[in-house]
Amino acid sequence: MFLYNRVNKKELRKKVAAEPFRRITMSFYRYVHIEEPEKLRDELYAYWDSLKVYGRIYLAHEGINAQLSVPEHFVMDFINYLYKNPLFKDVPIKQAVEDDNKSFFALKMKVRPKIVADGLRDATFDPSNTGTRLDAVTFNKKMEDPNTLVVDMRNNYESEVGRFENAVCPDVKTFRELLPKAIKELEDKKDKDILLYCTGGIRCEKASAYLKHNGFKNVYQLDGGIIQYAREMERLGMKSKFIGKNFVFDERMGERITADVIGKCHTCGESSDRQVNCSLLSCHTLIIQCEKCAAEMKSFCSEKCCNEYTKLEAKAC
Repeated sequence: MFLYNRVNKKELRKKVAAEPFRRITMSFYRYVHIEEPEKLRDELYAYWDSLKVYGRIYLAHEGINAQLSVPEHFVMDFINYLYKNPLFKDVPIKQAVEDDNKSFFALKMKVRPKIVADGLRDATFDPSNTGTRLDAVTFNKKMEDPNTLVVDMRNNYESEVGRFENAVCPDVKTFRELLPKAIKELEDKKDKDILLYCTGGIRCEKASAYLKHNGFKNVYQLDGGIIQYAREMERLGMKSKFIGKNFVFDERMGERITADVIGKCHTCGESSDRQVNCSLLSCHTLIIQCEKCAAEMKSFCSEKCCNEYTKLEAKAC
């Protein structure tokens, strides 16, 4: 069998839209030593493909990072198979806050040097020496302490549409930029309790260990990330201190956590959290653009990109 998708995206969308069953969007990760990630990748792909599981999965010697769309009737088969592997036994699996059939349309599984690109080259760094995990309720209480600092371990395009109240949000586009910037920005705050959060917990896991490696003593991380936090707040009937949308790395691009719209359209400056990629493929920059501006600009991020696309169309003719 082919261990990769061979159908174009348009056909894949049609195929999912025609499915007579519901899909569940799930995610999980685990830092664990994988001896032969290529071999494991082939084994997982073969079985998950038979269940019509779609998603994006990264494997490395340091572990696994997976975001998946699983047919509802195969969820238990998927989990049972996963837990049979000693590497992944009882790994916490998070279900998306908002479920629909639009998260993934194909199965993509890649072996990479790391499951999250961090840019670290420090041989003395121990990623297993992580911060203290806090559940949603404890995280909320801890935020009320004046000696506490809440820090967003995500990229700027994620925090601009949703974040915890009064959080420090480093202005970076990648995780590899974030770690050194966070250390620099927090250098004079080592006496404070540092609360870290991210989408599902995987970035905080490494970031908390890196802060401790750099002399921070009281480092905490939100267990299960924003996804688990939102579900716990809903289950307990508590008000969410995370406001806006939770950016997700799939076709949905975001999950609504609260009705607050904290972003601004990059074109006109009006309130919006509608995120799109620039229509010019050579640009493809992720921007916030309200529906009015998207219609006027044809979803281009600038006049320059719109003009460049017009030139390309003219050449094609």
